[in-house]
Amino acid sequence: MGAIRQCSRSACRQSAVATLTYVYAESTAVLGPLAMYAEPHAYDLCAQHAQTLTVPRGWEVLRLAMPATPPEPGPDDLLALANAVREAAAAPEPTTRTSRPHVEAPAVVEGTRRGHLRILREPS
Repeated sequence: MGAIRQCSRSACRQSAVATLTYVYAESTAVLGPLAMYAEPHAYDLCAQHAQTLTVPRGWEVLRLAMPATPPEPGPDDLLALANAVREAAAAPEPTTRTSRPHVEAPAVVEGTRRGHLRILREPS
């Protein structure tokens, strides 16, 4: 189960209840129930912004039926949540220290050294 998604409109902090997508080839905006997953080319809208949606002149708005109440969690949702909890409980605890491979010192190169910088002389 994902986190609650917010309205895509700037400065709006309301929970999203609808998803807006565009069909550019047909000059149509499709507004329907909140999609199961956030899509990169779709906009999640709160109830107020979904109700007051306007589109450019010449475009059509296709409003799909919106459920009156949000759907209740079903047995599949509860089973997925239980499995996620079991997996989290069975995962080994991360160790605080990780072993790093042994790092060898850099090869000695003739030249003048200043702090962390080294001046290399051209071979003659």
